[in-house]
Parts: sequence; C-alpha cells; structure tokens
Amino acid sequence: MVPQVNIFISSVQKEFSEERLALRNWLRNDPLMRRFFEPFLFEDMPASDRRADEVYLDKVVTCDVYIGLLGNDYGYEDAEGVSPTEREFTEATVQHKTRLIFVRGDDDRNRHPKMRALIERLGKELIRRRYVSTSELIAGVYAALVHYLEAHNLIRNGPFDAAPCRNVTLADLNEESMVNFLHHARRARGFPLPEDSTSLELLTHLNLIDEGRLTHAAVLLFSKQPQRFLISSEVKCAHFHGIEVAKPIPSYQVYKGTAFDLVDQAVDFVMSKINLWVGTRKAGIQVPIRYEIPREVVAEAIVNAVAHRDYTSNGSVQVMLFTDRLEVWNPGHLPPSLTLEKLRHPHPSVPANPLLAEPLYLTKYIERMGTGIGDMIRECRKAELPEPQFSMSDGFFVTTIWRKLGVSTRKTTGEVPGKYRGSTGEVERIVLVIRGEMKRVEIQKALNLSHEDYFREAYLIPALQAKYVEMTIPDKPRSNRQKYRLTEKGLLLQAELIKREKS
Repeated sequence: MVPQVNIFISSVQKEFSEERLALRNWLRNDPLMRRFFEPFLFEDMPASDRRADEVYLDKVVTCDVYIGLLGNDYGYEDAEGVSPTEREFTEATVQHKTRLIFVRGDDDRNRHPKMRALIERLGKELIRRRYVSTSELIAGVYAALVHYLEAHNLIRNGPFDAAPCRNVTLADLNEESMVNFLHHARRARGFPLPEDSTSLELLTHLNLIDEGRLTHAAVLLFSKQPQRFLISSEVKCAHFHGIEVAKPIPSYQVYKGTAFDLVDQAVDFVMSKINLWVGTRKAGIQVPIRYEIPREVVAEAIVNAVAHRDYTSNGSVQVMLFTDRLEVWNPGHLPPSLTLEKLRHPHPSVPANPLLAEPLYLTKYIERMGTGIGDMIRECRKAELPEPQFSMSDGFFVTTIWRKLGVSTRKTTGEVPGKYRGSTGEVERIVLVIRGEMKRVEIQKALNLSHEDYFREAYLIPALQAKYVEMTIPDKPRSNRQKYRLTEKGLLLQAELIKREKS
C-alpha cells in the first residue's frame, strides 16, 4: 500500500488565493502526486468551535511537508505582532518538518518590512525558490516533491530490487536460507565467499545493502516472509481440464516464499500435472523418466517470470496449464532494447532486477548471457513440440508452451506413457518410479522435482497415508538412513498401472 504524505499549504492569505487553490487541485489530480500526497488548505476545514491559530498550528504538527508561500504582505498580526505564516514556519522548524518555501517575485523593495525580515531569516536556514507565475510555482513544487519521494525511497531512478525495503531488518531474514545459498553457489559457480561467511558479509558481497538498509532483492531472496513486505510477489498456479479459463478449476495453488521457493514450487506444480513416461531399467539402476514438456523449458519460463517481472505491479506471476498449452504470465514489459522478434535470436541479457538475477545465476537457476529463450526453443524442438510463443497482453509478458495433443495414447517401445488426473495422480507417479528401497532424495530426483516440501506434501505423505509406500525404519521417521519401498498394495498398483497403460 502506498504511504500517504500529508502536505500543509500555508494558511489563508488573500494575495495567494489563486496559487493555493491551484496547488491543491494539481496535487489531487496529477497522476503521480495524488498517489503519494494529500494536501490541506485551511479553508477546507468545516466550521469549528476552535481558534483559527490552534487549528492551523495543529495541522502543521501532523503534516509531513510544509509549503510556505511568501509575498509582499506580512498578513494579520496577533497580540505579539507575529503573522500566521511566520508562526507556521516556526512550528514546522520546531517539529523538524520538510519545509518548502516559495517567494513570489524578485524585487523585495515593496515588501512589508517584517516580510523582508522573514525572507532574510528563511534564506539563512534553507534554500528558497522564487517564482513569478502560478505555473512556475507548480513546476517548482513538482521538482521539490519528486526529490522528497526519491529521498524517502518512495519512487526510484534505479532498479526496484536495488531500492531499500521499508521496515525490514536483519531479523526478518532467514539465516538458514543464506547458509544454503552459500553452499549451493560455491558448488554451482565457484562463489568466492567461504561457507562460514556471516550474513552481513554475504549481503554486502551481493550488494543487497544500501546505506545500511536491506534492499527489495534481499527480501525476495532471503526473507522469512517475503510477501509480508512485497504482497504481490507470490505465484498463482492453476490447472484447467479444457483450453480456456473456466470453472471448476481442478487444481489451484498460491505459492509464497523466496524467489527460489517460488520457482521450485511452481515448476513442480506443472511437472506433477503433465504427462510422463516411465521407462525400464535396462540401461541401469535408475528408472528413466521423460516428461511431455522438458523440465528445462518449464523452469526457464517460470524463472524468467520471477526474475524479470515488474515488482511494482499489483499483479502476480500466473502459471496456467491447459490441455493444449502452458501459459506463464509475467507482469511487466520488455526493456526498450528488446522486441518480441529479437527474443528469438541471440540477444544481450537485460535483467529488470539485476540484484535478484545475480544470485539466481550463481545457483544455476538462470544463465547470464541471455541464452535462456534460445535454449527453450531448442529443447522444444528436441521434444518434438512446437516452438514457444511470446506475446504482450494487458501489461503482462506471456510465454506459451504448446503440449502434444493426444499424447496420452502414444506408445513408445520400452516405456509406459501415462496421463494421471485427480487427487491420486502424484501417488500413482511415485508408485511407478520406486524400485526396491530408495531414499527420499532418490525418489525426488527420479521424478525430477526440486522443492522438498512440495514433494513431501503432494507425493510422499499421501502415498504413505494410502499405504502404497512404507518406511524401512518406521520407528525413526527422521533417520538419515531412512528409505522407502512399495508395500504389497503398492506393488499391485504399480503392476496394474503398467498393465493398464500397455493395453
């Protein structure tokens, strides 16, 4: 939610009636200003049984920004000979408010002596801006307020992921996630920091700290609850039985977590719904698995969406699986240097979120040189799939990956094709791949799944509960020597599934 900044425009002065109304109307109608600022004019107040000086001074206390307009007249003087304008400025100074002072005209000779003295006093305390016309005043206020927004990190010139994230502290980050990152980055890309590096050393090395404040990228990569700070950073996944969005939706999930979690969960969601083939073990101990859409293609489409999306958008990444295609919708636009046509040819990498993209590169989620889309096209060709399509729609970049129509009836020598639907689909898949006794990581690897929690919740636990699979050490479920095997019931199901698909 955009924080609202209250602006107090200096109290009633007849010579500024036009400028004050123009400022208020402009602040309420300008597309940028109205997102952040709420102006207050004294004459907007309803009738009240309070002294006027109490009201306007209270408003100065509660405002964030004070805009003072100074002209020729000093204005009404109270019993102490001080005008409301000078009282307001003094109170704004005492309250440490942001003070923006605009002086009408260049000639001070015709000003009231006290106004000249006030202008001289202000000149010693801050920078004043002079103006001649109302349009010039608005331009000056605009420049000053844009500077205010930049200084308070409410708008930015650089990438969103490099800007500090409000209210986040080191205590909001997950220490274990950073330790795991160090381990994987060192193995994957030879990351130079040693594994015993501190969190602060890691964050500093990755440029995830800006003047002592954690950036949005730090939150997206390592926060315990990233969506607490960046609500729309979640990924929504849906599976439809037809070729268009329609109810009922057989499966719908909203995934939260770090960028790594989002990619792994969304990819595993798709892999659990598309067709697979389970081969024989003639070539070795490992049971071969082949998916209808190569995992590399699915992962590239989803990781691109998570890494390069516009995180200022209220939209979320959407992953939608239909009977004929997979669509990945990514809030945002292509950078100016790229076009849809250029994407299909060698092109430079232009990450929208460079600080987010770098750790994803270091853990081999993405490649740095802009080769991902070319790899997707080649993998689809190898799998005898149509080339992916790329398009723009209503502020979203859309990647469409086509499936093979009628693929569930195709037979391949030595393989068992299968199209599994319903709540038992994941259970049937785990039953098909288990051979003898296997560790959890071996089963997960056989199914080409990355996210441990997703595998446990969607595959392993349901299979255990249905008594198709059992533990080899049931009295020590967390043992590091734990393995899993099919029960007699599971072996019967496996034989039935193979027989069903071969018939």
